[in-house]
Amino acid sequence: MQAYDEAVQVSPRIRRLVAPNPSVMTGPGTNTYIIGTDDLAVIDPGPAIDEHIEHILKVGDGRITRILCTHTHPDHSPAAAHLARKLDVPMIGAVTADDQHQDLTFQPDVHLTQDAIFSGQDWSIRAIHTPGHVDNHYCFLLEEEGMVFAGDHIMNGSTVVIVPPGGNMKDYIDSLKRLLDYDVKAIAPGHGEVIQGCRDEVEKLVRHRLMREAKVVANLERGGAVPIETLVVSVYDDVPETMHRWAQLSLLAHLLKLEIEGRARQAAGVWSLTH
Repeated sequence: MQAYDEAVQVSPRIRRLVAPNPSVMTGPGTNTYIIGTDDLAVIDPGPAIDEHIEHILKVGDGRITRILCTHTHPDHSPAAAHLARKLDVPMIGAVTADDQHQDLTFQPDVHLTQDAIFSGQDWSIRAIHTPGHVDNHYCFLLEEEGMVFAGDHIMNGSTVVIVPPGGNMKDYIDSLKRLLDYDVKAIAPGHGEVIQGCRDEVEKLVRHRLMREAKVVANLERGGAVPIETLVVSVYDDVPETMHRWAQLSLLAHLLKLEIEGRARQAAGVWSLTH
C-alpha cells in the first residue's frame, strides 16, 4: 500500500499522493493527482487534513497553477480552498444543491462545462460531465496519455454509492458509456490503483448495475409490495449487513430509475411493480 508521505510516479506527467483518510468508503484513502512537470495542476486535493495539504505543497514546490475537483464530496474537495488561499490559484469545478453531503467551502473560480479544456506546458485536460454518483461530477481526461481521472465515477475494487436526489442511476449508466466516446487508455480512480483499459471496465460496471436492477425486479415479483428497508436485505444479500445503510441509497436509485421508466411505483414508502 502506498505510504501517505509518498508521491508515486504514475507516468512522466502524473504523480499520485494518497490522503490519510482510509475507511470502508474510501479504501486506502483519497487519491490526489499532480499533473505536469513544470506548471502543475492538482486533481482532487482531498480532505482538509493538514499533513496532506503540506504534502501537496511540498510536492508542488511552488509550481501549482490550478486546482480541479471531480466533485464536492468531503473526501475529495475540502483541501482545495486551503490550497487556493495559500497559493493564490483558481479552483475549477462544479457545485450542486446542498444535500448534507457536500463540501460547502468549495466555491469554484471557474465553473466546469462539458468538453472544457485546461492546458499547461506539457498537458491538456478535458472535462467530461459524468453525473450519476452525484450530478456535479466530472471526469478529467489527460489527452496526451489517454488517462482519465475518474473521481468517484469508477473506483478500483468496489462500486460507487449512488445517492439520490443528486445521484441518479440512469445518469450513472449513461455517463459510464459516455467515457467510451473518448480515447481512454487507462483509468486513475479516486480510490485505489490505476485500471488499465476502459471498455472492459465500463462494460463490467454497466453489467453489474443491470444485474442488480434485475435482482430488484425479481424480488419485487416474488415478494410483492415491500418497504425499502426490507427489500435491501434480499437484493443486497451478497453485501455485509453493516453496509446495508449505504446499499439502501443505491437501491433507492435503482427503484427511482424503475419508477421513471414506469416499471415500479411507491406508496407511503412501500415499493411494488406496476404490472
